[in-house]
Amino acid sequence: MTQKQIVTWTSCLLGVLFLGIQSVSGQVVEPDEHGFMIASPDDLLPSEGSITTVVYGNPSEAGLYVIQITFAPGRGSRPHFHSTARYITVLKGTWWVSTGPDADVYNPDNMRRVEQGTFIYEPPGGHHYDMAKDETVTVQITGMGPVVTTSIPQ
Repeated sequence: MTQKQIVTWTSCLLGVLFLGIQSVSGQVVEPDEHGFMIASPDDLLPSEGSITTVVYGNPSEAGLYVIQITFAPGRGSRPHFHSTARYITVLKGTWWVSTGPDADVYNPDNMRRVEQGTFIYEPPGGHHYDMAKDETVTVQITGMGPVVTTSIPQ
């Protein structure tokens, strides 16, 4: 298996195990004949069995993408990083994050509280992990695809 195949496989595994992403399909609403797209709150609900909604684009393809992820209490990720920058807004709930060198080792007691409405910039290669602790949390993530997620071995 080549290094690229390992990274791609790891990326897919992270998505399924840590984020519950079943598959990334088309965006929720196609643009109208003038190029506008308006997605209602009902359009933005994840499909059954998934926690991710692709609002715009596709993170596995070249170009801009916007996704929303809804995490149940106690659900999150383990230490990892992404190949491209990600721009995150906490839409609902209180999110918890660990960033930088301290995020190389998973420790849920070493996380920063991030309130609803907060914006987070994750630089390419920025080590981090995140979670919803006591309540359901929805975050919106914008970035340029394709994005590759790489886990940090524990």
